[in-house]
Amino acid sequence: MNVTHVSCACGRVELELTGKAMVNAECCCTSCREGSTRIEALPGAPQVRTPLGTTRYVLYRKDRVRFSKGAELLREFYLTPQSKTRRVVAGCCNSPVFLEFKGGHWLSLYGSLWSENTLPPLEMRTMASDWPELPPLPTDVPNHKTQSGSFFFKLLTAWIAMGFRVPKIAVAKSIDA
Repeated sequence: MNVTHVSCACGRVELELTGKAMVNAECCCTSCREGSTRIEALPGAPQVRTPLGTTRYVLYRKDRVRFSKGAELLREFYLTPQSKTRRVVAGCCNSPVFLEFKGGHWLSLYGSLWSENTLPPLEMRTMASDWPELPPLPTDVPNHKTQSGSFFFKLLTAWIAMGFRVPKIAVAKSIDA
């Protein structure tokens, strides 16, 4: 299996990714746009949103993600106390690292961890129903109103392959974002 190495902007947090990504997508939902806006407002944070305004993710099974350096620098935040998702940044440079759904068996890694020439090709956009009318979404990939059947199929087959496990990713500290 191939191994991919990605890191935060300053290089103090490094991830080792084994195998192929499950899905390569941009999310158009209100929550992801709000989360990306908050991350970008952190001191020294890099650009999170694409030029269009979506948030780019590369989804990996949790059992194929290893923090090879800097796991102690991870910081989490939630949009609200009731949020079912947590967003995690590298505390050293406020680079976005991942979004995690409560009870999920995968991590949505932020596309900004990859250099432009190594980022896997975009396969789809999700949650297009949340997208404002302007600017219009391009038609270069499918723009699904919600998560598509193929999206859920990929998540389900990965979970079966994992033996229905949901590994925990520990993050020691929180931030106010």
